[in-house]
This record gives sequence, structure tokens and C-alpha cells, in this order.
Amino acid sequence: MTSFLPDQDTIPADWIVPDWPAPANVRAVFTTRAGGVSQGPQATFNLGFKADDDPEAVRTNRALLAARTGVASAWVAQVHGPRVVDAQAALDAENAGNPLQADASATNAAGLASTVMVADCLPVLLCDAQGRAVAAAHAGWRGLCAGVLEQTVQALRARLPEDDADAPVIAWLGPCIGPTAFEVGPEVREAFLDAATPQTREATQAAFVPHGDPDAGKSLADLCALARLRLAREGVTNVTGGRWCTVSDPARFYSYRRDRTTGRMAALVWRQA
Repeated sequence: MTSFLPDQDTIPADWIVPDWPAPANVRAVFTTRAGGVSQGPQATFNLGFKADDDPEAVRTNRALLAARTGVASAWVAQVHGPRVVDAQAALDAENAGNPLQADASATNAAGLASTVMVADCLPVLLCDAQGRAVAAAHAGWRGLCAGVLEQTVQALRARLPEDDADAPVIAWLGPCIGPTAFEVGPEVREAFLDAATPQTREATQAAFVPHGDPDAGKSLADLCALARLRLAREGVTNVTGGRWCTVSDPARFYSYRRDRTTGRMAALVWRQA
């Protein structure tokens, strides 16, 4: 298997480099709590300005991320929806002080990272099998149910040559709240069942395990299983990752569900020039 480590040797050992069958020119990384300057509940590598952290610490951490990866990150203002934007447009808007509201970005440009932040929601990184385009999506349950992954796959394919728009796409699922920790109300289950196709309804239902008082109608939800179902709608079945629970590992991962006041991690993917 090809090594997908970024070129720099300064990536903290605690960070996660996806072990996925991406082409050699595609690089990706998932940050953890390690390697930054933030203090308190956000210690140490918080990348989110809306995490009640010192803004200067966040700016320092983002600068460290750029130095360690060697690329600029295209940040978006995440709103738990299905919108996908161009990574260069997101970078330009961020630099202008007016970040785009979206939950995913895609690009075929080299040296620019599609980037999303998480602290329990599911990060999904994608590329085509020949490494001509990449994308990153933030998939909380609302965005996932609304179709953010389908929209992201379509946006990635739109950046491929017209005669190869149906090329195979590869996906990696990063750390998120796990299936033994993600308790949801009946409205979440019903929303996914309402959005399911006849072919996926049974599998969608199986992603929700009844939990607690039966009268409350609560379930434990498997975000990764739901994501795989939604990716399959777009023909994406080469999917790896999805084996880390943010809630159960406080030493390594931020978790909003666990701590409320906490930092944000990032998942980023880019094409090497």
C-alpha cells in the first residue's frame, strides 16, 4: 500500500493519516487534540473559533496546521446542511472575512485542502480513483439526512473530465460519535426512514437500535452505517475508516456530546502538485 503521509515530518504522531486506497498524489490527515497551544477544555489543538477559545490560540493552531501539511485549508462556516462549495471560493471568502456557509467543499486544484471541522459529527473525505479531484464533507445527522454526501460526490464528479463523470470514487470515514454513544430521539429515526429509498429502508432501520425506556422511543444511531448507505446511492462502495468513537476517547478526541465546552478537530484532503 502506498504511504499517504504528508511530506512534512512534523505531523504529530497522534494525528490520523487515513489508510485508504487513494492514489499517491492524494494526501489526507485528521487532527486530534495533540500538537497545539490552546489551554483549558480546548487543549491543545483546537481549530474552531466558535469553541470559546482564545482567538489568538486558534489562529496559531491554524498556522501550525498549514505549516505541517504544507497546504492552505479551505474553511467553511458549517451549518449542518447539504450545501457544497468550491474550495477555492471558500478560501477566498475566508480571506475576505466572509466565510461561506456550507458543510462540504470540493476541488480539482492542487495544493489546496478541502477541510471540515468536527467534534462528534462525521467527517468524510473523498477522491476519485485517479486522484484528479478531492472533497471533504461534515456529516452530522441533519446534513447526512439532507443529502450532504450525495451532493459532495456529485460536486467531486463535476470537477472531472466530462467523459469520465461517472468515475469510481473512494471515501474515508473519520472519527465521530460511535454507535454505542449516539442516543437520538424518534424524530431522527423517522427523518432517515422518510428519506430512505425502498431498497435501503430495511438497512436504514437497522442503523437504529432501540435504547432506554421504550415509551421514549429513543435509539442508538450508527452514523457510519447511515453514511455508507447514502454514499452507496451515488455508487460509492469503496469506503474505509469509521472505527473511532470521539466520545469514548477523551485523551485523543474532542467531543461536544461528552463535554459541551470543547475544541474542534479537522479532516482535510488535497491533491499534491
